[in-house]
Amino acid sequence: MRLQLRDDTGAKVADLDDDAAPLAAYGPYNGYRIHVLDLDPSSLTSGGWLEDTSLVDKYKMSDEAYDKLHTNFRKFKEKMTPKSSTSEDKEQLEKHMEELCSKIKVGDRCEVEPGAKRGTIKFVGRAEALGRGFWVGVQYDEPLGKHDGMVKGIRFFECPQGHGAIVRPEKVKVGNYPERDPFEEEEI
Repeated sequence: MRLQLRDDTGAKVADLDDDAAPLAAYGPYNGYRIHVLDLDPSSLTSGGWLEDTSLVDKYKMSDEAYDKLHTNFRKFKEKMTPKSSTSEDKEQLEKHMEELCSKIKVGDRCEVEPGAKRGTIKFVGRAEALGRGFWVGVQYDEPLGKHDGMVKGIRFFECPQGHGAIVRPEKVKVGNYPERDPFEEEEI
């Protein structure tokens, strides 16, 4: 079999061909998935047997009968889905994020939650490739990140591989956060 890392659109990002490398070395993001290609010609999957759903008998229920059920996934999903926010709420969120970013400067020392990871601010601003709003790029003191400052093929900043992260501004606290001494004993 061959393992591939695919993004949320299904496009191949990388072949996972280095057995010694951890998954983090390939820079996965939320929504990415591992796709398994079966290379065995005698396998059941070779003829699409497991992927062609038309070959499988299915139980069918009308929408009316499904809606009459006391509990069903559709009702659960409606209950769990947040109500769409208004444009006024989105503008307020944008202003809040912009205000937070105005207090964060490139070169500042910071601590990132969760995990109280310490590092240096390397990027502050909008990054539409990552999503709406403002983002903060951090170079961690230790290899706790996911990349080297390049995300989705765009270079936001430079840092050693595995030390970079891009997070929302509300996760970042700027202040006097010196590098931790790895040999310093913590009190119990």
